Amino acid sequence: MNYTNLFKIALRAIFANKMRSFLTALGIIIGVASVITMLAIGQGSKRSIQANIAEMGSNMIMVHPGADMRGGVRQDPSAMQTLKLTDYQTLKDECSYIKAISPVVSTSGQFINGNNNTQSTIYGVNQEYLGIRQLSVSDGELFSDQELKASAKVCILGQTVVDYLFPDGTDPVGKVVRFNTIPFRVIGVLKKKGYNSMGMDQDNLVLAPYTTVMKRILAQTYLSEIQASAITEDVTDKATVEITSILRRNHKLKDATETTQGDNDDFNIRSQEELSSMMNSTTNMLTILLGCVAGISLIVGGIGIMNIMYVSVTERTREIGLRMSVGARGVDILNQFLIEAIMLSVTGGLVGVILGIGASYAVKMLAHWPIYIEVWTIIMSFAVCTFTGVFFGWYPAKKAARLDPIEAIRYE
Repeated sequence: MNYTNLFKIALRAIFANKMRSFLTALGIIIGVASVITMLAIGQGSKRSIQANIAEMGSNMIMVHPGADMRGGVRQDPSAMQTLKLTDYQTLKDECSYIKAISPVVSTSGQFINGNNNTQSTIYGVNQEYLGIRQLSVSDGELFSDQELKASAKVCILGQTVVDYLFPDGTDPVGKVVRFNTIPFRVIGVLKKKGYNSMGMDQDNLVLAPYTTVMKRILAQTYLSEIQASAITEDVTDKATVEITSILRRNHKLKDATETTQGDNDDFNIRSQEELSSMMNSTTNMLTILLGCVAGISLIVGGIGIMNIMYVSVTERTREIGLRMSVGARGVDILNQFLIEAIMLSVTGGLVGVILGIGASYAVKMLAHWPIYIEVWTIIMSFAVCTFTGVFFGWYPAKKAARLDPIEAIRYE
């Protein structure tokens, strides 16, 4: 029996029981749609996080004070004073794998303009900080080297701070605002960046020369942090090793030898590459979990096909006997039922792909979740549903092929 006739017979059998065939394919439809939608949400979240990390600077390196032990007691992080301006200057002069570096000191307080006020954080930095954090000035200008040396009371406002202090839309450049009781002249406004994937407002900040914040606000000589950016993302690890070596030498920390234990670092170094790797690992795990949960419905759909094929074999036992008695081989009967199962799963797969893509975009429009549909997810879902049809349809088809023609004809 040729395959054209087998397809015709399979189609007749499917259309003879339309509702049963539809309910059988429904399991596959839901399974494929669920897999595509869940993977689209997972991939969308991953790409959204990667984009936010890239906005912060994918090759950024952060050096924090740490491991400050006094009398066996670890000090509060805000009280640690292990990073000095000399560390920043040495790193700037000697590091060959970094292209920008900035000291960072920060404190929170109230900014006031007339009757308007808002709570925000002022960061004391240098000009290179904007390049490290992917920030830019949209209005006004950046503070100069002269203002940095003179500890000038000038600042650059983030857009959120501008909205609160100048709600009437007045141009803030040139105006004077107060940070607690200290007046600052606004010389620029940062370009708006919005919220990141963790829900943090990237525009709720104020930048000022680090010398100003250290001398006029905090009255301290140590740094809260040093931020740098590697020449490229590929040399981030080398830059980290180089920074570690220089800081250990600056802080006179002893290296371990065969007979003595070395001193622990009194600083911590973190890179965006580490953060990116960690977040990618987490989102990949969540995507796999979502895919596995959705994949269960594909298995359930496959079991549904197997169940219906068993019913079909039982109902058509006499028909199978008659076909075999007039010369149909076991392989023809096997192919007949196998083609029927594959047609159900492939049709369900096609409908499921369309429904999955539609559901993904519905999630994006209604829930405003980031989605990203990759071609491999569609191919994989369709391939799995085809395999499901073959796998779960094979056993009932084989059972039909092994029926004894005489016993099959006698079957009531």
